[in-house]
Amino acid sequence: MRNTIRYGALVAAGALALAACSSAPEDEPDSTATGTETETEAPVEDVDYMACMVSDAGGFDDASFNESAYEGLTRAEEELGIQIAEAESTAESDYGPNLEAQVAAGCDLIITVGFLLGDATAEAAAANPDVNFAIVDFGYEEPIENVKPLFFETDEAAFLAGYAAAGTSSTGTISTFGGINIPTVSIFMDGFLAGANYYNEETGGDVTVLGWDGTDGSFTGDFDNQTNGQNTAQGFLDQGADIVMPVAGPVGLGAAQAVQSAGDAWLIGVDSDWTQSAPDYADVVLTSVLKNIGNSVFDTIEASITEFSNEPYVGTLENEGVGIADFPEGIVPEDVAGALDGLREGIISGEIEPSTAG
Repeated sequence: MRNTIRYGALVAAGALALAACSSAPEDEPDSTATGTETETEAPVEDVDYMACMVSDAGGFDDASFNESAYEGLTRAEEELGIQIAEAESTAESDYGPNLEAQVAAGCDLIITVGFLLGDATAEAAAANPDVNFAIVDFGYEEPIENVKPLFFETDEAAFLAGYAAAGTSSTGTISTFGGINIPTVSIFMDGFLAGANYYNEETGGDVTVLGWDGTDGSFTGDFDNQTNGQNTAQGFLDQGADIVMPVAGPVGLGAAQAVQSAGDAWLIGVDSDWTQSAPDYADVVLTSVLKNIGNSVFDTIEASITEFSNEPYVGTLENEGVGIADFPEGIVPEDVAGALDGLREGIISGEIEPSTAG
């Protein structure tokens, strides 16, 4: 029931049942060496199939969910032998025209990236019933026959990050903020708060979380203005926070600038491992709340080549659709890091609620 309730918060009451959800894909194994000779992979045969993608306004180089999704698309091109095409949006007004262009290009599957493309995707799917679609981070109260939702229970992973942040902070104040107050953003913030609260309950701590109170919090109002992110993060740092988790796409890069300039604070990335996707700030990344969007995109494309299904994919800790990245060595106290495995199992079993909603 816990997962069903949280999933329903994203798609409205009576939405798709989680019992039908797909399992998270496993990474493909690397080629292996036998003796002194390295096996050579056979060339990938071309497949008569085109998968396409439309970004939201953050673009494909956002060091966040658009970029992760695009990596899944290009991996499909390389490993499955398909054709791909993409359309990068710079504003909400681009969504409809970009979708129309992809339909006109003859795409077999069009993947849209982000909650903000929900309406445009539904309209395109209704107008083109013979074209299949998938959408990252959005679902519909009434399932659409030719649209597959890709969801992630990111509060589960953010709970672990919040617990670790609370146990690592030297000031006793940590913080988070979002780009726009939509469920796919606030779910990170809520899990982060729940994890910090749990740390306080279990250890007798008194760590304060700035930026989200379980109902409302700090949002910049956009996903692209890095100055807004820098100013918001600086406001938290000025209040004594020494750990900041921005959930705001490229806006988070502005927060990273503020954290790095402070010299005594840490950043928690989201969606991808920021030590890899934002290497200029790797020295201040405590961890990242991972949403394995690339794998879900690849898996959806691979399955759809044979048969399309609109059953939703939901990434969880249990199926490794979400998780957290490694900590820098020696920064997170051993007892705090050591507690995370037990917390993970508690979340999977349902013994621990990873949100403040209960």
